[in-house]
Amino acid sequence: MSSDRIIFSRPFRAARELPNVEAVLSSDHSHGDGPFTATATTKLRDITGAPHALLTTSCTHALEMAGLLLELGPEDEVIVPSFAFTSSATAMALRGATVVFADIDAATGNLDPESVAAAVTPRTKAVMVIHYGGVAADMEGLQRLADAHGFAIIEDNAHGLGGYYRGRPLGTIGTVGALSFHDTKNVHCGEGGAVLLTDEILMARAEIIREKGTDRARFLRGAVDKYSWQDIGSSYLPSELNAAVLDAQLAEFDTIQRNRHRVWDTYAAALPDWAARNDIRLMTVPSDREHTAHLYYLRVPTEHRRDDLIAHLSQRGIVAPFHYVPLDSSPAGLKLGRTPFPCARSAEFSATLVRLPLWPGLTEEQLTRVVDGVTSFTV
Repeated sequence: MSSDRIIFSRPFRAARELPNVEAVLSSDHSHGDGPFTATATTKLRDITGAPHALLTTSCTHALEMAGLLLELGPEDEVIVPSFAFTSSATAMALRGATVVFADIDAATGNLDPESVAAAVTPRTKAVMVIHYGGVAADMEGLQRLADAHGFAIIEDNAHGLGGYYRGRPLGTIGTVGALSFHDTKNVHCGEGGAVLLTDEILMARAEIIREKGTDRARFLRGAVDKYSWQDIGSSYLPSELNAAVLDAQLAEFDTIQRNRHRVWDTYAAALPDWAARNDIRLMTVPSDREHTAHLYYLRVPTEHRRDDLIAHLSQRGIVAPFHYVPLDSSPAGLKLGRTPFPCARSAEFSATLVRLPLWPGLTEEQLTRVVDGVTSFTV
């Protein structure tokens, strides 16, 4: 076995990170809303096409802001996929709303519109959509339901920066979009996020919510001569140090994506024959969607053999983890939510999924080792 351990993920290093951070530390402005906040936000709007974007301290906080903007409360329900990260649910539960778990489609791991339709009640105020692995959910089917029942769509687009659904940028299709810049994401600043909005009225309130409930953003623009407490809110504005790193990362977005797709495409080309022989289901992307190469996963027939594959790769110095544990079966999910119908596909998806190493700096030699390690496993 090679002594070179191939880890699952490694943050990208952008050329301008250190010079940008040095510029902040040498200035008199290290708190938020400085020049790097402005330039990073402009780059983000250019990439997403969103009319409005606000940097936040995390994607979790961006989702919390969505709950505040939609004025969620104890009388409301929010439908959330069971196969999801905890932030998608806890940000809604924090507002006192009941989290209602719905199932996914087995092909993409994304929220299934039919399961959503079955879970809608008169109390449904929003639906949380996750574009798992950077592959868009069925937004047309979900939007039809939203139009029919009058609920909002929140896009948890933590995986999907730069992805598209039928030509529309992910994160800009629903009522509110949320992005993640955690260091496991394609673009990162250690910890960070963003809110994407298309509605000017929501944007005006989002600025206030992000700045502890004050109109400080308007004051900095010279729109008012002093700022004061206007609404509820919290401290969701990241420091200029985080923005400096993010700005450097966004400047190399095309390079990051090109190299991630190089890795993804290598797996997609090398594994189909092995998968067909072993009853393995590989990650697929519907033809009307452009993915972000955030993940490459495969699905093994049983949980037992999934664990065997993970151990097999580990013995060869390759880290390949599973992913989310379904939220409807978690202690908090049982306490704070309800599940009107069993989320059987979520349970099966979770129990059979393995993610392969994917980061821009993977070498061809490392990729060959991963492919050889995977294909040497027999179900």
